[in-house]
Amino acid sequence: MRELIVEADGGSRGNPGPAGYGAVVIDAATGETLAEAAEYLGVTTNNVAEYSGLVAGLRAARDLDPTATVRVRMDSKLVVEQMSGRWQIKHPAMRPLAAEARSVLPPDQVTYEWIPRAENKHADRLANEAMDAGKRGEQWSPSGSTADLDAGGAAGSSAPRKGRGELRDQPRPTRSQTTPRSTPDVRATPEAPGSVAPLEGRGELRDQPQPTRTRTAPVTTPDANDIRAARNVASEAPTAGAAPPDLGTPTTFVLLRHGETPLTPQKRFSGSGGSDPALSDTGRDQADRVATALAARGTVQDVISSPLARCRETAAIVAARLGLDVRIEDGLRETDFGAWEGLTFAEVRERYPDDMSAWLSAPDAEPTGGGESFEAVAHRVAAARDQLLAAHTGRTVLLVSHVTPIKTLVRLALGAPPEALFRMELSAASLSVVAYYGDGNASVRLLNDTSALR
Repeated sequence: MRELIVEADGGSRGNPGPAGYGAVVIDAATGETLAEAAEYLGVTTNNVAEYSGLVAGLRAARDLDPTATVRVRMDSKLVVEQMSGRWQIKHPAMRPLAAEARSVLPPDQVTYEWIPRAENKHADRLANEAMDAGKRGEQWSPSGSTADLDAGGAAGSSAPRKGRGELRDQPRPTRSQTTPRSTPDVRATPEAPGSVAPLEGRGELRDQPQPTRTRTAPVTTPDANDIRAARNVASEAPTAGAAPPDLGTPTTFVLLRHGETPLTPQKRFSGSGGSDPALSDTGRDQADRVATALAARGTVQDVISSPLARCRETAAIVAARLGLDVRIEDGLRETDFGAWEGLTFAEVRERYPDDMSAWLSAPDAEPTGGGESFEAVAHRVAAARDQLLAAHTGRTVLLVSHVTPIKTLVRLALGAPPEALFRMELSAASLSVVAYYGDGNASVRLLNDTSALR
């Protein structure tokens, strides 16, 4: 059976930033380059670019010979280990791309191999050509590529480089520019259009740096919060030879509890099934103070709010100061407390003692009258979290929500049990921050900060 080698790479200059991928298909027996693929992707992350290169390379191999065995060689430890099934795919943005890659060819035809970056020069050059083309406002063109020449031929084989076979000339009508082609004269010199730019600023999220690698990730030095404990990484990879944590640009959720309502000082249950109170004068003042603080910080790029009035009002005050629009996310609404809405804790304890005791001891227990259990809220909030992470990768997003959803996001980030909800304080108009990384791990950076109100 014929064997093809796919070498793929992707990069993002900024992570997220201008990104592109490259892929090459090589005949394993001869070392001959059979097809190349590259594309400028716009602004996205390094991991998305790498997975996109993998998908393009597999498609090119399938188009050449759908019955061939394919050996994928990549210098991304993350992609290789995840596609090999040894690491979990936790980040929601990666799962559709991984599923797409698996669907191209039958799984028993494809194997994955990690290689050092020095052995992946051809695909690397293609990815950089695609990013250079994007910088010029163009898409990558095979006629201007010097990637194969710059990489010294087929890096994936020790066989001498031979001429390209007379394979199909037509580019595949997909988003990638995939072209099995003969060597064009335009590529005779490195100065031809599409020559490779320096690799600075590529923004690698490389998972197992090697001594031969020279690219530097433009990331900030992690503090204690960013280390995210080796315990979390252990669930993602084997202990032996495990890759270091992904310390690239995270997606950051700034979690703002709404300002006070008339019910807040009275400590009454106020969920999504009650009267939906608006902010009080104190609550509006709190929102204004937080808006001032966030405007001075200048990092928030998007504002998302619960649909309830107190959150929408808080979000509108902050967004107006930041010059941003507000989008509503139903998954961020507060718990439905059923018959307990509007009552104090003491009143519920007196009227519904058994239901209260069950609610405090079991996450699947519902408030009296068919309210939501903590378990149901956690499922809803986690689904909203995953959707928002996929839609706002690498950005800083203000989420205006309530006590239970915010505590739930923090609890899930920590991997803490449901009873941890009762061990957190969350004041009105307080700020908390959780950062989510490309490898699926999270870092709680701030909890219940009320300094803006002082």
